[in-house]
Amino acid sequence: MKFEDILSEINGFGTFQKTLLLNNFIGRFGLVSHFILNIFINVIPSHHCDFDTLDADDVFGNLTYEQRLTVSIPQREDGTFDSCLMFSEPQFDLLKNSSSPTEPPVVPCQNGWIYDNSMFTSSLATQWDLVCEKAGMNNAVVTIFFLGVMFGAAMFGSLSAIFGRKKMLLASYISAMGFALASVYSSSFTMFAVLRFFTGLSITGIVIISTILNVEWVDIEHRKLVSVIDSMSWTFAIMCFCPIAYWIREWRWLTVAVTLPISVSIVSWWWIPESARWLIANEKVEEAHYYLRKCAIMNRREEVISSIKPEVLSSIVGTEGENRKYSYLDLVRTPKMRRLALKTGLIWFCVATVSYGIIFGIGNLDLNLYLTQFVYGIIEIPSKLCVYYLLDRIGRRTTVVGALLLAGFSLLINTFIPKDQTVVRTVIAVLGRGCSGASFMTIILYSSELYPTVLRQNGMGYNSFLARLAVSVAPLVLLLDDLWGHLSQVTLCAIALFAGFVIYQLPETRNRCLPETIEDIEGTKKKLSDMISE
Repeated sequence: MKFEDILSEINGFGTFQKTLLLNNFIGRFGLVSHFILNIFINVIPSHHCDFDTLDADDVFGNLTYEQRLTVSIPQREDGTFDSCLMFSEPQFDLLKNSSSPTEPPVVPCQNGWIYDNSMFTSSLATQWDLVCEKAGMNNAVVTIFFLGVMFGAAMFGSLSAIFGRKKMLLASYISAMGFALASVYSSSFTMFAVLRFFTGLSITGIVIISTILNVEWVDIEHRKLVSVIDSMSWTFAIMCFCPIAYWIREWRWLTVAVTLPISVSIVSWWWIPESARWLIANEKVEEAHYYLRKCAIMNRREEVISSIKPEVLSSIVGTEGENRKYSYLDLVRTPKMRRLALKTGLIWFCVATVSYGIIFGIGNLDLNLYLTQFVYGIIEIPSKLCVYYLLDRIGRRTTVVGALLLAGFSLLINTFIPKDQTVVRTVIAVLGRGCSGASFMTIILYSSELYPTVLRQNGMGYNSFLARLAVSVAPLVLLLDDLWGHLSQVTLCAIALFAGFVIYQLPETRNRCLPETIEDIEGTKKKLSDMISE
């Protein structure tokens, strides 16, 4: 008997599974919001030097603010005021539009900066003056956050394989909420950066654990639906985050606003079940039987579970894996597992590079920051609905390859469109964003179906680790534009094509049972009849 047979008997997509899906859907909001939060709290508003020191003796008199700027701040070639320099003394001659035969002496800002707070009441830049020579610190804190996410993926992937999905999900909720709220009270940038690292480290457990729980508790027929709904939580969170950020313009309160919903997930965690597959794989059949019985009762199939004894569950996973703990090393110990890990790791790295490369590279949309992010979210709805239709029509493998190729070609097409064709370039870029989101959604489902139960959490943690590494690489790819204006887009297109080639080396998983052990992958698991004959 296979685990899928038991799920079919007790209804693999009943009230039990829908409640689990809803709980995990809500739990994703805090995770996605903190990913997007980096964009908003790191904004550098328009600024110029504070020139009050030049008016020490009230020399400005009745000058208007614009006139004070003119005599205090040098102008660039485009007529805008410089952000990092000021005159060493007032240049009143500039009010007469007269040019000086020599350039007036300028100095770096002596008394801080004055910021334009019309869009943001405060940000990290205004809080700790992360401008001019310190402007790079804003990007540094994003990198630090995603480094935490990267290491957290590996950590929670391993720990949840050892201690179970449920316990580590709670640990992720509590630690993420604690570190995020603590960062609001940071008294220095260094303290904030450290707390953001641990926020990223903690919060990534939410996505990799909840995704596996959803997949392991539903039957074959509904895996694609669960994957689409699961992915829609990202879209929903992005669309909800934008109006919240629009109304809350202060970075501390915005951080609090998007962190507090995690408390709802902590409360609802008490209902979330442990993975019965994991329990069986770890020889905890009594506890697995408890959750299966709970599932059957909620799905009104209690008469079925009464005929299934705990002893029957132990036969689902062969005796070879008894009392064994699995680690990341098991991903490379056997030849087929080693090839699977190498291929999926490459694919996740490439898909994430293309996806985040598009996100970071289409900031030229003629929209404000809030509307841009909302468009990024809403474009994913039709693309993911298309994926839902295609997953069973053409399979997981062809779907993700098709989405990747469309994303890559959208990048390539934009290299041939003149930059003054803003509308056309924007439409193609947004379509590319939708396709990249669809490819990411599909590869998550596809990978979770490829790995066996005993290594599924480790495998997804390893893949997620490489995906977060790609987030750090994507901005570096965009720097290639300094060599040639379209080199980054051509590079991302090439990466998408390479990922598509690697994906076609993997088997299709449509309508197939999830593998349970490494022996299922290697094809060496003994059949029951062979074991009896021995």
